[in-house]
Amino acid sequence: MTTSASASTHAPALLRTAAELHARVRHGRRAVVMTMGALHEGHATLVRTAREIAGPDGEVVVTVFVNPLQFGAGEDLDRYPRTLDADIEIAGRAGADAVFAPSVEEVYPGGEPQVRVTAGPMGERLEGASRPGHFDGMLTVVAKLLHLTRPDVALYGQKDAQQLALIRRMARDLNFGVEIAGVPTVREEDGLALSSRNRYLSAAERRTALALSQALFAGRDRHAAEEALRARAREVPATHARAAALGALGESRAAADAHAVAQAAPGRPAAVRAAARLVLDEAARLTPPLELDYLALVDPADFTEIGEDHTGEAILAVAARVGATRLIDNLTLTFETLETTEALDIPATPETPATPGAAS
Repeated sequence: MTTSASASTHAPALLRTAAELHARVRHGRRAVVMTMGALHEGHATLVRTAREIAGPDGEVVVTVFVNPLQFGAGEDLDRYPRTLDADIEIAGRAGADAVFAPSVEEVYPGGEPQVRVTAGPMGERLEGASRPGHFDGMLTVVAKLLHLTRPDVALYGQKDAQQLALIRRMARDLNFGVEIAGVPTVREEDGLALSSRNRYLSAAERRTALALSQALFAGRDRHAAEEALRARAREVPATHARAAALGALGESRAAADAHAVAQAAPGRPAAVRAAARLVLDEAARLTPPLELDYLALVDPADFTEIGEDHTGEAILAVAARVGATRLIDNLTLTFETLETTEALDIPATPETPATPGAAS
């Protein structure tokens, strides 16, 4: 049993059957991290977080199973990396007590299941639209692994935001009685989100692939800049002196820009999308090019596109192909409540100075 909340003192047990897993004596909470193997630092972060949640008296189980149900026709099931020995080592260093690596026959005795979990409308959007049936297969195996491992808490990465949202919804809608925890995306130094598929990228492809995270950061920065302008605009009293005060920001255009932003929907989702798309459009002209699948700014409750009046959290998500490799990434943004126009308006009086270069 683990004696530290941060790392194991021994190699984790390798378990191949549910019977072996169920035979283990449980003490404290069991935390499970589900993977398809090819573990990297992102997975290690999940395991370390699970170790903290389980505590020194609990148990951390890492599952390694390449699920055939969530691969569509022409996808990379056969070439998906299988590195069990390395996975066991990484899991052990991160604090796992056991690695559950069942065969396909163990998980699906008698062949593919006739009864499956259906993801519903949310599973048909974005990733679901690009990969029909993917989320049905994912939820089916997650449901089976939750029953097989019987955890108190299961952890998943925020990089697969739609997957995480669907698992949470399944656990709630079907009364699974397990806590579902999300863990922030882990990135490499250059910003690329860690993924088992990154190893497929050539040096040139990797340079192009950086556009995914760069596009998200551009959208985030545009959102932050507009929120800052709106905050500055709110600080100035709503009088005829407002434009002059805003002009003191240092740009002749600043007053007009701040006023425009102040009256716009919070953070202007359209501007966020435009800033991100500009980066992706430029990447489409690189060699090799980035082939965009989707760029979306969605409500995390149902993964539908948000409107200009949206408030609260939203997920800026992107998926693209570089060469033969398909990658996804996302960031969470928060849109503040829009104040009333009256509270932010600048009265049109003769004393309001004109903005040089403004259209008449």
